[in-house]
Amino acid sequence: MHVGVTIFPCQYAIGVTELAVALEERSFESLWLAEHSHITVNRQSPWPGGDDLPQMYYDTLDPFACLAAGAAVTDRLKLGTGIALVVQRDPIHTAKEVATIDVLSDGRFLFGVGAGWNLEEMANHGTDPARRFGLMRERVEAMKAIWAAEEAEYHGEQVDFGPIVQNPKPVQKPHPPIHVGGVYPGGLRRAVRYGDGWMPIAGRGDSDPGGWVRARDEECARAGRAPTEVEISVYAAPQDPARLADLAEAGVDRVMFGLPPEGPETVLPLLDRLAGLVGELSGG
Repeated sequence: MHVGVTIFPCQYAIGVTELAVALEERSFESLWLAEHSHITVNRQSPWPGGDDLPQMYYDTLDPFACLAAGAAVTDRLKLGTGIALVVQRDPIHTAKEVATIDVLSDGRFLFGVGAGWNLEEMANHGTDPARRFGLMRERVEAMKAIWAAEEAEYHGEQVDFGPIVQNPKPVQKPHPPIHVGGVYPGGLRRAVRYGDGWMPIAGRGDSDPGGWVRARDEECARAGRAPTEVEISVYAAPQDPARLADLAEAGVDRVMFGLPPEGPETVLPLLDRLAGLVGELSGG
């Protein structure tokens, strides 16, 4: 089982380059960065995590710029968006950003995507919240076309453009792995339809790793895909390290420990404890 971390990259948190180097030194597999372009002053959408929206949602830096910085100081660490809100992003520009980071990192980018929960935020980007899941699918499909074809075009209900040329192409073929975030069952169906991985967002409702794995296997069978083609990546709080063994036994492919957006004096000792736990689990 792969072990990574996820964090909201904020100005007051540990720097992304320092964090990336520390993760690679401790043999973590991946770093995943969250995204929010803004939070509306008169937000009505409830945050799925509770009553009070944490300050980090207001303060997050751009994940693509941060991941490019992380790529520059590492050689093995995989770098992912966790998640990129593609329903709020132009697909042609986003395809360029994904390909650029994959080139800069020599094929280490992981493209986590999602539709989001903040209806007012997406509406400010011109997105109809009621149609966001269809829009996400079309934008992902359009980006796949851009990465694969020398002259790409896409014609959908919400995304439509004629032949274009966009280079460079990603290092990873046919494209970086696409990990779709979303609760069961809709998130899983979307992941199997057009993704390479599923992030079921543990912590929003019941957590059932074994059930998620069985559901993934069944959905892949219905779609004619091998279960190995759709990885399952699960979030775990760092104060709950005992879950690591349970997740591995259930057949989860990756665990991502959530780090607080705090300075190195807090984050680095936490990484040491987590790295020690991973070493014990693997017999190291």
